[in-house]
Amino acid sequence: MAPSLPQFSAARIRSYVFRLPLFTRCIILVIVLLWVVSYQSVWDVIQWGALIPKEIGLSTMYRTNTFPLIHAGFFHALMNILALTPLLERFEAEYGTLTTLALFMGPLSTIPALMYTFAETAVGLNTTVLGASIWVFTLLAVEAVKTYRTNPFFLLGDVKIPTWITPFVLVLFVSFLVPNTSFLGHICGLAFGYGWGLGYLKFLAPPEKILRWIEGKMNLLGRLPHYVSVDQKTYGRFGVLPTASATLAGNAEAGIGLGFVGASGALLQRNPKILKLPPYLSFLCIVIGVTWLLVLPLNDYSRKTYISENALLPGQVHTYFAGSDQNVFRGYKHEVDALENGSNVEVNDKMEEFFKASGLKVARQKYEYKSAGETYAGENIYAILHAPRGDATEAIVLVGAWRNMEGVLNRSGVALVLTLARYFKRWSLWSKDIIFVVTPDSKAGPQAWVDAYHDTHKSPAIDSLPLKSGALQGAIVIDYPFDHRFESIHIVYDGINGQLPNLDLLNTVVSIASGQMGIGVSLQQMWKHSDSYQDRLQTMLRGMLNQGLGHASGPHSSFIPYHVDAITLQPFGEGWQDEMAMGRVIESTFRSLNNLLEHLHQSFFFYLLMHANRFVSIGTYLPSAMLVAVNFTIMAIFLWLKSGSPLSPKEKVASTEAGEKQPLVVVEKGDAKALIPVDALTVRERELFLPLAIVAGSQFLGVVPLYIFNHTNQSMLPIVFIIFAILNNFLSPVLSILLTAHFNPTRQQYLLIKSFSLLLLGMFLSSLATLNFSLAFLVGLFSSPLTWIQPVPNRPIVKILLGFLLAVISPTVVLVGASWAWGLGIGELLKEAAFGWDVWGMNTQVVVWCVWWPAWIVGGVLLWGKPGEEKEGIKAKNRS
Repeated sequence: MAPSLPQFSAARIRSYVFRLPLFTRCIILVIVLLWVVSYQSVWDVIQWGALIPKEIGLSTMYRTNTFPLIHAGFFHALMNILALTPLLERFEAEYGTLTTLALFMGPLSTIPALMYTFAETAVGLNTTVLGASIWVFTLLAVEAVKTYRTNPFFLLGDVKIPTWITPFVLVLFVSFLVPNTSFLGHICGLAFGYGWGLGYLKFLAPPEKILRWIEGKMNLLGRLPHYVSVDQKTYGRFGVLPTASATLAGNAEAGIGLGFVGASGALLQRNPKILKLPPYLSFLCIVIGVTWLLVLPLNDYSRKTYISENALLPGQVHTYFAGSDQNVFRGYKHEVDALENGSNVEVNDKMEEFFKASGLKVARQKYEYKSAGETYAGENIYAILHAPRGDATEAIVLVGAWRNMEGVLNRSGVALVLTLARYFKRWSLWSKDIIFVVTPDSKAGPQAWVDAYHDTHKSPAIDSLPLKSGALQGAIVIDYPFDHRFESIHIVYDGINGQLPNLDLLNTVVSIASGQMGIGVSLQQMWKHSDSYQDRLQTMLRGMLNQGLGHASGPHSSFIPYHVDAITLQPFGEGWQDEMAMGRVIESTFRSLNNLLEHLHQSFFFYLLMHANRFVSIGTYLPSAMLVAVNFTIMAIFLWLKSGSPLSPKEKVASTEAGEKQPLVVVEKGDAKALIPVDALTVRERELFLPLAIVAGSQFLGVVPLYIFNHTNQSMLPIVFIIFAILNNFLSPVLSILLTAHFNPTRQQYLLIKSFSLLLLGMFLSSLATLNFSLAFLVGLFSSPLTWIQPVPNRPIVKILLGFLLAVISPTVVLVGASWAWGLGIGELLKEAAFGWDVWGMNTQVVVWCVWWPAWIVGGVLLWGKPGEEKEGIKAKNRS
């Protein structure tokens, strides 16, 4: 006979919770209440009730009883409640409520607390402890002794391991895996638990005669529900103590068959209160997710930046870039100005002459990309400074594009690259090669060079690199298009598909610029940042928008997908800082990168910056996107359960209309019997083919706009988009009409369609949140109304209003709004997206057209749908 695995049963859990004895319920309630109260600031609950060894005296002895009831946070309280409840319930069922109250409010708390206090004092420590885990390990020790008496050993091969040692192993695991736990406190709890289990401490229990006299005088059995008597034979006003057989018999006599039916789905399907919760729970997830994001700029939820890699030593060296080098810079800038209108070949001929004059090896690379009917061709030039103290296994890159992202001549940037190349060549301290790259533009050129450097380019459109060095350790891009002096430096760090450089690189530049050079630093075009909540929030949201778009924000973005940490430096403002100050920032940064013994890896790759000196890491911000995604999963599961529930009285056909009564069946389990309505033991059979076909078809349909907008000529993009937007508004109603005419889906099938669609959406967004948090959060927020879209056949006004809402949150309308906000034509926006797809490998379009848009289409089909009549086809399941 095949072994049967235990199955999750909501009915069993509900029955278990409802029969918890009185003291166990009270302890859980007190823990929850004290956790709630701890969030106010008037009364410090933890400081009042925690066990602090050096503060224990006659007036503070109450701490030895209060510390197990107080917890440091929600998860601390939740984990302790889950661990304590079954152990405490079992102890109370064995010894009675009054005995348990006397023990746990007395010696079972006080003695381990005093043991811990004496031990801490003896070793000269004063570690504060709180939480019910000391009770958990005390009760585990009691259970371990009982187990040892019936089953003394575990067998691992020929080795016998005593079963009483199990709690010790758990203490070690908890100490290693859970931070901020008290090993000594748990050991004290174990010691007392073993003493009680072995019978050495039973004298601490109050005499049973006195307890029985108290029970009789106060009539506790008659007055207190869920009270367990001292002799463990009666259970408050609810009959016998809830052992397994007694529970079944009591449930049968009361007609409560669900106590042992074992069908969690049936319980959820037939409980109207539970059926009302999921929509509100989904809404709560969205609200909490958004609120979570909005509190991140506060000091309590964000952190100051710091350098994780000690080898960087930012700002610890003296810089020498000054004096005569300024004359060299002016000469190079004059040459760059003279070449402003020259061709790419003329520019590169001159650049090659300058690099060779500095004693560097020079090479060129031609490339050609085609996107949206346009050709992007050019020639990169680069030079390599071989490190006098290196072995050509590692390199750092300095990039100066001829024209920046706005198409403006990068006159001072290119001149500074040439000047630094000549300056760096004079120094013998370099242990890593330095590569100087000048590209004709900031979009296609850097991508072609980086692809070819890593041998992932497409030949023959993109040439291979004639010269190479070692693994790239970092890259700095100079975007310095003007002549006048500047005030501060703007750091651009967003990469393709939301990838980010190692935070240590940004912190190094910030430390050098602001600390060593006295130059201000800004992010996300926040030119004036007051470090207020509003400025922090605005900086964070701008960063999220750039990350969510997934486009290249500068030449540095092409390096990041290859795990090469890179940033772009842009001077801005009117001030007294000159090109020499910019050069010294770059010199000091390269000196720090030159110190690296290994690739940057210790700091964060997933973060949100809200100030040059403040950030939040992925562990802090990820729950906000996950909560938004979880709302779809909750509704999907709810709709799946609802689709299998028997028909409501209004939906019943034939048999109900004929006046037939609902049949009852007899359910047996052991010696107990109960009459149960057949609905409680049946699940309506689900018709899955049509819902699966519709959802799968909508997913594959997303390939159509993805292909069209990435392969249409630039001149035709606006017209194609307008046609698509018009057809898009009619697509859902037409699909719904065709669906009704040919298949006439039932209400159950519409529930399943929505369930499968939301399940896929929640799954996609949950996975995406770990890769591109911002894109997952934004798409989840725009898609959130789909959670509550459903057929409304008899409410035309409601349907029209919901249809308008659905149109507003459609991907096409959002794209139009984005193009208007950025001052771009829709054709230009789609052209940039196509360029990102063809050149950068940007996958934002995949999320928009293959995740968001299909879910929106299904939402429209649901809204305009007209559920047909359905028969109550059900299949009985054996619950006995």
